[in-house]
Amino acid sequence: MENCKLQQKTHNEVRDHVCCYCGKSFTRAGGLKQHQRIHTGEKPYKCSYCDKSFTESRNLKSHERVHTGEKPYKCSYCDKSFAQSGPLKIHERVHTGEKPYHCTQCEKSFKSKTKLSNHLRVHTGEKPYNCDQCGKDFKLLSHLKRHQIMHTNERPYACSFCGETFSQLEHCKQHQKTHTGEKDHVCCDCGKRFTRAGSLKSHQRIHTGEKPYKCSYCDKTFARSGSLNSHERVHTGEMLYYCTQCEKSFSYSKNLLAHMRNYHKWSQ
Repeated sequence: MENCKLQQKTHNEVRDHVCCYCGKSFTRAGGLKQHQRIHTGEKPYKCSYCDKSFTESRNLKSHERVHTGEKPYKCSYCDKSFAQSGPLKIHERVHTGEKPYHCTQCEKSFKSKTKLSNHLRVHTGEKPYNCDQCGKDFKLLSHLKRHQIMHTNERPYACSFCGETFSQLEHCKQHQKTHTGEKDHVCCDCGKRFTRAGSLKSHQRIHTGEKPYKCSYCDKTFARSGSLNSHERVHTGEMLYYCTQCEKSFSYSKNLLAHMRNYHKWSQ
């Protein structure tokens, strides 16, 4: 009977439980109580494994899977499983090809809202992630983290074939393919093969003519992010390459090499 009354109230949109902090109204007392924790900061659900606490029991349950390793959400198409339903839903779009998030500036679409948000910065030029060591800004948090390793000189990943070390695991994996000869990314237009998915994607722009990287200072566009970064130094005057023999610095590596050959008789 109580459930029936609750369903009727939901259908009729009767919201007689009102938040005393912001005026938002709810159909259920439980919904109001849960909402008010935003204002009070109360987090009554405590993790059994660490010091974290949560406003909702479902968030606690989801978090504790980090400790237990439980992955109850299984992909319908492959053997992968996930701790949360959200990542499963995004993963399954790899199989279905669904891309429900559409860019309003171009024709691209994406599997997740996060990927769309990241892509939009190509159009807006927004770089919200700032390095506290040198002040450089980045479009993606992952790019900032990758850059910050430069300041520490840490190279924790070693090649199992030659011992060369890398600051990033992905770079180490890609390097190891130079030993194995593995090139599992194939261009559907010309058949050229690549060791990296990113290299294939960049190559395919030769066929499509796509130039998604736009200069923040002028109207020029580029097929590769590296070309954009190199071009923008024309505007910023940023010097990345320093001569070890004198105090000169250069925007481009080719200019440094020319300087070394001409003035320091470097012949390597």
